[in-house]
Amino acid sequence: MGNCFSDSKKSTSEIAPCDLVKVNKPTQTTTQQQATPNVRLCGSPASILTAYIRFALLYKSISPRFIPCDTPIFESETPTILRIGSESVSGSRETLLNFIESKFPNPPLTTVSSKDIDDDETAPRIVRLMWLQHKSLKWHLERMARWAEDLAKRKGKKAVDPAVGSPKMEVRKFATSYSQLLELMLEHAQMEERVVFPVLEKADRGLCKAANEEHARDLPIMNGIKEDIKSILVLDCGSTAYQEAFRSLAVRLKSLKEHSKEHFQEEERDLLPLIEATELSQEQQKRTIVQCVSAMQGTHSHLFHFFLEGLPPAEAMQYLNLTTYAVIKNELSPSFI
Repeated sequence: MGNCFSDSKKSTSEIAPCDLVKVNKPTQTTTQQQATPNVRLCGSPASILTAYIRFALLYKSISPRFIPCDTPIFESETPTILRIGSESVSGSRETLLNFIESKFPNPPLTTVSSKDIDDDETAPRIVRLMWLQHKSLKWHLERMARWAEDLAKRKGKKAVDPAVGSPKMEVRKFATSYSQLLELMLEHAQMEERVVFPVLEKADRGLCKAANEEHARDLPIMNGIKEDIKSILVLDCGSTAYQEAFRSLAVRLKSLKEHSKEHFQEEERDLLPLIEATELSQEQQKRTIVQCVSAMQGTHSHLFHFFLEGLPPAEAMQYLNLTTYAVIKNELSPSFI
């Protein structure tokens, strides 16, 4: 997780360009900060359990010091050790969560427990999964659009935050972030086409034709933006051509952001309720989640940390609840930290 999960909390509308990879988390009072003991978390960077416990701490407004250890991949084989002050604990997720709750009772973790998801018949797992994916995608799209606007306004001048390096280095980071977002968006669309839409097609043939066509229309736009960024990378940062290219790119990214948000809203309004209407059994929902993760190999392995950046800690924990079994079932080794 490293810098990916920092201490700031901002709504999507407040994301500044220098907040490139920050995660939202509850505000912490000065008194709490002063009273917080040293918190260390030891475990494997690829452990789902370790990631879950870190998000639980972030939800409590606690940023632990992470100590990686070279251990087997899955949490069933990976000891995760949590040290708070002079006390330490290791064991199951429930044991670790109870320890955290005893030390930091507010806000309570019961609001983000797996039981809330599993027992809520009005929100099937696949619906919750898609909703959380949409939320992360919207966060990343908003971030990229604001970042592009900021780079265009700076006209190739020095970076706002020295941590991002020179202007040329920042543009390369911008290009990398967009490539990751593009892969995430393509895998999400692929998951819907291969797994979710067929479920609906069985109930009502032809129901998802328009949604598939919408995905096809978006692809040239997204690939075109990627080519635009490649062209900018070879331009001189202070040139007129560079400034014009970034202004144009900022406009295209803003358009993609707005169009994608409308698309997600339409799916949430028109398609997700129909998934609920199919009345999948718990076992069918579980199988569908496994298929969804299988269709998103990149997102749930080397891009999982990038995906989770777009969710507040509580919702990241919910997503881990939903996908833990499927990640292990598909033999993925996600890197979270």
